Amino acid sequence: MAESKSKRVRAGSSGHRIEEVAKLAGVAPITVSRVLNKPDTVSEKTRAAVWTAIEKIGYIPNRLAGGLASNTSRTVGMVLPYIDNPAFAERVQGVTDVISAEGYTLLLGLSGYSPQAELEHVISFLGQRVAGLILTGTVHAERTYKLLENAGIPVVEVPLISGRLIDMAVGYSTVDASYAMVEHLLRCGYRKIGLISTPIENDQIVRDRRAGYDRALADFGLALDETMKIEAKGGVVNGEKAFVELLSRHPDIDAVFCTTDIHAIGCMLEAKRRGIDVPADIGIAGFDDIELAQEFLPPLTTVRLRRYEIGRNAANMLMDRFRGNQPAQRTIDLGFEVIVRGSTKKLRK
Repeated sequence: MAESKSKRVRAGSSGHRIEEVAKLAGVAPITVSRVLNKPDTVSEKTRAAVWTAIEKIGYIPNRLAGGLASNTSRTVGMVLPYIDNPAFAERVQGVTDVISAEGYTLLLGLSGYSPQAELEHVISFLGQRVAGLILTGTVHAERTYKLLENAGIPVVEVPLISGRLIDMAVGYSTVDASYAMVEHLLRCGYRKIGLISTPIENDQIVRDRRAGYDRALADFGLALDETMKIEAKGGVVNGEKAFVELLSRHPDIDAVFCTTDIHAIGCMLEAKRRGIDVPADIGIAGFDDIELAQEFLPPLTTVRLRRYEIGRNAANMLMDRFRGNQPAQRTIDLGFEVIVRGSTKKLRK
């Protein structure tokens, strides 16, 4: 009996044992445990070998001592790229307000837009028997799709509502939102519009925003020029640097569309330092409508999203499934709004 109990304790929720992972990875079982619980104490090469083994055999660690009769806990897992982005923070608040009222707790994981990091969080959350998951619009690893297909728990993706969806989704059309902003700039009379975005690697949201920019220019008969697009890491300073780079490439540029308000604010600060008038000499537009956007001089034209409502709706979709109900619709489009302020010219008749 003692041996049988030991095996049960060491088995993952998938039925595989930690010893199987260790054997496949060529390490000791304690090393697998360290990779799962204290990854910083293990070399990158060893971590990679262990995670490859985990993915290959489908091992999911059971982190609940003794397990649960229902095989789930009253927790919800949520994976975000970062937590310091106001857009993500408001979404988390919306989720928390709903699930806490129902007696559930939120577990957060930060992926940094890494599909592998997201996968590791998903495996960890499944091992903790979360009742449901909320994932942010990143590019998922193929293993993530397979794990969640077999997990049998509800999943909501935000804010993407198109493409290859796992289960349910709530948000808005990122392509349409970006298109609408570029269309606004074009109708204001701007014709040489640059684009500053965060890096597109593993970030489907930014890819879609860039696609909306491309489509708008094409529909208005303007040639696409890849040198008019710049990728920059997040932050005001990086927005300033990207703006300088755009000006060096195209001194005659007359507008800049930024896929984040933070980058747009960096552009406005650099324009002021250089004596460039906004919006007469150059129009600047952002995306997200963070609180600072309306406080700037001139106030920033931007795209407003229902961030808090996205979180609430995602949580409510999970709650319905927890009660055994099927949602009236698996995809909810909450839309967006172009907020016109003083950083762009008035619309031409």
